[in-house]
Amino acid sequence: MDTSQVNKSPIDDVQIVEKEPDDGGIASRYRGTAADKRDMMVLGKTQVLRRNFKFITMLGFASTVTASWEFLLPLFVFVLIDGGTADLFWGFIVVAIGISLVYASLAEIASMCPTAGGQYHWVSEFAPPKMQKLLSYTVGWLCAIGWQVYLAGDCFMVGTIIQGLRALNVADYEWKNWHGTLLTIAVVAFSIVFNTFLATRLPLIEGTVLILHLAGFFGIIIPLWVMAPRAHPHILLEFSNNGGWSTTGVSAMIGLTTPLSVLIGYDCSVHMSEEIQDASLTLPRAIMWSVVSNAVLSFIMAVTLIFTLGDIQSVLETPTFQPFIQVFFNATQSYAGTNVMTTIVIILLVSCCISEVATASRQIWSFARDKGLPGSNWLSRVTPGWNVPVRAVFVSVVVSSLLACINLGSSTALNAINSLGGVSILSSYFITISCLVWRRVSGKPLPPRRWSLGRVGLAINIASLLFLAPVWFFAFWPLATPVTSGTMNWSSTMFGGTILFALVYYAFWARHQYVGPVLQVKRDE
Repeated sequence: MDTSQVNKSPIDDVQIVEKEPDDGGIASRYRGTAADKRDMMVLGKTQVLRRNFKFITMLGFASTVTASWEFLLPLFVFVLIDGGTADLFWGFIVVAIGISLVYASLAEIASMCPTAGGQYHWVSEFAPPKMQKLLSYTVGWLCAIGWQVYLAGDCFMVGTIIQGLRALNVADYEWKNWHGTLLTIAVVAFSIVFNTFLATRLPLIEGTVLILHLAGFFGIIIPLWVMAPRAHPHILLEFSNNGGWSTTGVSAMIGLTTPLSVLIGYDCSVHMSEEIQDASLTLPRAIMWSVVSNAVLSFIMAVTLIFTLGDIQSVLETPTFQPFIQVFFNATQSYAGTNVMTTIVIILLVSCCISEVATASRQIWSFARDKGLPGSNWLSRVTPGWNVPVRAVFVSVVVSSLLACINLGSSTALNAINSLGGVSILSSYFITISCLVWRRVSGKPLPPRRWSLGRVGLAINIASLLFLAPVWFFAFWPLATPVTSGTMNWSSTMFGGTILFALVYYAFWARHQYVGPVLQVKRDE
């Protein structure tokens, strides 16, 4: 929600006298406003993608990608292990406030630099000069890893939910990992169609899904409140430590990763910047409206689950391996009702996968445009007439399908990769906002922006860093002790390994090829 002051930028009255860049075969109605053309000129980029998103469709896009209340359903079981229902309730409030500060900081930067590169571009502009290139390159890899992993994890989640629905309806169904892998690849393949042949219809699809996102929410909570058993309010004060940690406080901090997991990822809108009409104003507004509205919906869903959970033991021991499906069945005592409610969740999560293909592909396309990835020359090309980074779309699809195959050998390894997505994105936020704080404290002027935090900007930036530091730390922790190879959260190892690979590639190759975006910026300070 845009609760900040909207400032008129000094650049609003500037007339563009430079020759307009090649239109890349883009129809005039898709080439954006005068402000968009000015921003692209200042950022040193050429418009090659269609600007066919507006505020409502971008709000739908962000809501679809993050799918906050939808993701809470399959993920809430983890907070029952660490923290309990009280942690889900109070922790959600804390995380919602903290993450709103984070995205307010990012929204202001997005208004300064509305580019598909997002965090790695911002770091290139705002980091100390001696660290700009390496930090920017590192953040580019963090975002690339995070979104590719998120895409694979979300598609895999859809596959396993479909498996769970089959297990509910077929008593003798034998759970096989390869079933989930094939279903995951099918969801990924399905997403290709909407990101290639139907790319021009994507805004319409997102607007439609926004309606489903809201209607489906009520389609889930109303049956639960009407038909499920009701818990006593004292459940809001019952913290648990089923993970065997030394204190309940440690357990509660680990449990915060559940509400955090459903409230991160709103930088998805940023990576679509070059496809948004009047991006420098529309983008920050869309970010804040999507954060606040989805946090409210997710909190209501969390409260609903807390009070309609019923017998926790039967939920945890469900043969569907999806506790939320068991919650639906325990409440309705109807296979038909449970199937309909679960199908709503599946449809919305499939829509999320479609949107995440768009986000993941635009991010690696932008990074390749600045020579940050292997095969950048090939990956950064956009075929005239398509005006979609088709090659980046197919790379995202291939990466997700390969990651899904890990489940054939070890679901533990796949879960570690999924955790890697969260810590990678959080790391990119922390570095980006830290660079903005340095810029403010050093006294260097910030670029003009049309959406501003005003005088409280620095305080909000620092508060967001104080929030990010502990939640990032505990995101690496396993769910329970004693820790074995099967229960270990290997995301720390995966995180270190991928960063090491990126730095080695940088030392031997990328430092000679990577072009820091700041070198292309044409600002008149």
